[in-house]
Amino acid sequence: MKLPLLNRAARLGLVLLVLVLAYFGLTPAAHATHLRAGDIQAKTDTTAARNPRRIFFKMVLYESNVNTSVSQTEADIFFGDGTVTQKIPRVSRTPVGCDGTTFRLVFYFEHTYPAVGQYTVHFLAENRSIGVRNMANSQGQSFYISSRITIDPALGINQSPILNAPAYDRASRNQVFLHNPAASDADGDSLSYELTPSQFVPGGVAAVLAQTGNNRNTPFPVPSTSFQYPNQIGNGVQVPYVGPPAYVPNAAAIFEQSPITGQVVWNAPIEIGDYNFAFRVREWRRVPGAKARLIGEYIRDMQITVGNNNNLRPTITVPTDLCVIAGVPVTGVVTATDPENQQVTLTAFGGMLPRPANFVQNSLGPPTPRGTFTWTPGCTDIRSEPHQVLFKAEDRPANNCGAALIDERVWNILVVGPPPQNLRVAPSGNTAQLSWDSYSCQNPGAQILIFRKEMPSQWSPSTCETGIPASAGYIQIGSVAVGSRTFVDDRNGLGLERGKNYCYRIYVQFARPAGGASIASNEACITLEGRSPRFTNVTVDRTDATNGQITVRWTRPAPLNSFNPPVGYRLYRAVGQNPTFPTTATPLRTITNLNDTVFVDTNLNTTDNAYTYKLEFFSNTLPSANSPVAIETAGPASSVRVTTTADPLANTIALTWTYNVPWDNSRYPSTIYRRDGLTGAYVPVAKVTGTTTGGTYLDRGTTARPLVKGRTYCYYIKTKGAYAIAPNDSLINLSQERCVALTPVLCTPVLTLKPTNCDSLASRLFDLPSTPVNGQVYTNYLSWTLSAQPTADCSRDVASYIIYYAPTPNDSLTVLTTVPGSQTTYAHQGLTSAQGCYAVRAVDAAGTRSLLSNKECKDNCLLFLLPNIFTPNGDGKNDTFRPKVFSPIRRTSVKIFNRWGVKVYESDKDPLINWSGSGSGESGSGSKVSEGMYYYQAEVEFGDINRTKRTFKGWVQVNR
Repeated sequence: MKLPLLNRAARLGLVLLVLVLAYFGLTPAAHATHLRAGDIQAKTDTTAARNPRRIFFKMVLYESNVNTSVSQTEADIFFGDGTVTQKIPRVSRTPVGCDGTTFRLVFYFEHTYPAVGQYTVHFLAENRSIGVRNMANSQGQSFYISSRITIDPALGINQSPILNAPAYDRASRNQVFLHNPAASDADGDSLSYELTPSQFVPGGVAAVLAQTGNNRNTPFPVPSTSFQYPNQIGNGVQVPYVGPPAYVPNAAAIFEQSPITGQVVWNAPIEIGDYNFAFRVREWRRVPGAKARLIGEYIRDMQITVGNNNNLRPTITVPTDLCVIAGVPVTGVVTATDPENQQVTLTAFGGMLPRPANFVQNSLGPPTPRGTFTWTPGCTDIRSEPHQVLFKAEDRPANNCGAALIDERVWNILVVGPPPQNLRVAPSGNTAQLSWDSYSCQNPGAQILIFRKEMPSQWSPSTCETGIPASAGYIQIGSVAVGSRTFVDDRNGLGLERGKNYCYRIYVQFARPAGGASIASNEACITLEGRSPRFTNVTVDRTDATNGQITVRWTRPAPLNSFNPPVGYRLYRAVGQNPTFPTTATPLRTITNLNDTVFVDTNLNTTDNAYTYKLEFFSNTLPSANSPVAIETAGPASSVRVTTTADPLANTIALTWTYNVPWDNSRYPSTIYRRDGLTGAYVPVAKVTGTTTGGTYLDRGTTARPLVKGRTYCYYIKTKGAYAIAPNDSLINLSQERCVALTPVLCTPVLTLKPTNCDSLASRLFDLPSTPVNGQVYTNYLSWTLSAQPTADCSRDVASYIIYYAPTPNDSLTVLTTVPGSQTTYAHQGLTSAQGCYAVRAVDAAGTRSLLSNKECKDNCLLFLLPNIFTPNGDGKNDTFRPKVFSPIRRTSVKIFNRWGVKVYESDKDPLINWSGSGSGESGSGSKVSEGMYYYQAEVEFGDINRTKRTFKGWVQVNR
């Protein structure tokens, strides 16, 4: 029998029918209900002809054979770029667990994407396993998982995290359930975890294939119907557990996942059956100097089968977290105990398993199940985050494998780089030549960092301590590629100073994303013979804007008879405190007498500027004429610069001083000198030990002699320093003088705004005069006094007051007017609304302003009175129906009815109504109403801040 081909309309109808059936769970019988769990892994192309847009995928599924004989032999994959590959074949099917109901399926596939960007690869299939407890009609919903990948050539070869632990597990009623995915990332990217509902795609594969346009072949998953997390099923309560998370007696059951380790804890199941949930594994690429970048997101959907038995969980014991140097073997013994003395199976999961690491169970127990983990981490295993090995203990109840329970723990193993070996240093002129043995872990992108300090340190790295702490006193002076074996230290072109003891260490910093570092090398030190010139003084002699003076002193080089002429000094100056001396510095003087070690620098602006100096000592390298010139550099060394900040409210003056000098000013305290007024003698008021770059001091005066507002105080700082190795040089230097006025604080005004007694006015409406046709004109009366705030000694010498105004409390205050300091009242006149807010500020003769006064606001009263009679006869008197008394009104909606209830007039155009007696209904549209009594209803919106609405009802007599 031959059937005609379906036409287009029939085919479309068939697709729609399949979609409807799938959406309502009425899937064709050919689709089995079997999928329990799964996830998708990805990695970029690693072949010889590498294409960064080519991605290889591995999908692992777990299926059930309960109530079905159908297996998932092929898969449809949607790649997130509008394409789909159907019928991808399965490559393996292996049993999981002991009861023969669950199987692990593996699929491999690949795809080349059209461009860089982020893509989500999707898998969905009919259907989930039957009877999942925490969602509705699981067998009628598609199973869905996805992975989002980033295609970016800058990432290099990238591999998604691998979830080494199976995605199907068993639990028991009233027992804590644990699951850790045992994730590993071969690239060393950071991972984070987040629970999320299981998902499905309405209509399944057929719905996605039927899509057109921009949504072509793009699944849109939604949470599974009526999804709840497992702990929300039943009335479970927590059972004793050491945590984390900590057990809370009698508290409701919890279901949580650690965002850092991925550990899932369900404390505790209460109802038997299958439960599904999903979690996201996010992959973060750490980039130096920037925030971590999210480069992947992988959804694992997993299933837990909760059984009903009296079995008790085993307890596993793993080694203490460990730090190990790459190349050093690691051995760890894992044991377990079972409260019922049952045999226990021990397993291990991790990125290094099953090779190059190895885990062997030596004993099933009882009494003690035992296993041994061995691993020799290599250079490629160095990273900033520890490797995680998940150990799992599963007991073996007699003749009931479905009742098995587990305990699991993670062992963290941090792998660090070995220290560089045999660091050596030798002098070469005024430089130091560093060398070391070839480094054993030459990972791509790794750098050797070079550090220096003066004098030997008292620090040595502790076990597995990487890098060099700042407290050790070293500073980084350079870096070279990991394959390098030498480095020349010339102090950034300045040359090393003779007579100083320089010490060095190096260590290796490994490239991101894995990162990590090595242990520091041995310390190597060198002392250059003799002594270079050194600055001893850069001291301010006179503070002036045009005639300031600084004296600069330095020491002679030694020994003097070892230098070939010509010899001498060249002194340079730059404005500011320059950590690196500028090439545009001013040459001050060339000195050929080596005993001349003082220079007085004049005609400077020491009032506004600090100055920095550099000294070059030059001599011929060889006795012969025209030989190369050797240069030793001293400095840079700056003058001390002090700044002051007066705080009249606190009655204090804050001092801050800075310097950039080659000696150490933190060894001795600096002395603060103060003078009261612009003349007189300075006296020391405090000693403060600063840092290598400056110091601070807060001058509060004393109880006997506090600082006085209105006075000027002048300061300078005397610093004292020392070199690490130096003769008894005088390293005392003075800053410029700095004067500051402790300006008086004006007292803050206290404002009073005369109120209006609205209640009194409302009670006397009939006695009030009629409001003018154009509305009432208002005046707001202000008065103020000076408080004793913000300080008890605040100044009352007020030259003027600034009055601020805002129409409403929501508006910003703006200047209304300024009045003399002798005036403490003000009338704001000619207002069409009494509403408004005010504040006042005092100003003294110098223009100093006080704090703003309190803000006072006033609102309009709610006054409205309609008359009971009006005479629309055209005589110009009482011709319209309008309020007799009213405060500002925004809008009025009025309705007028005759005595039979017929509406004769309605309007909301005029806030004051102004009905002229025309109407409709009784006398026709637009005609005048007849004399008589009429009833009104007026809905009034007032002009107050709250826009209050009130309804007024009453009657009015129309007389013509």
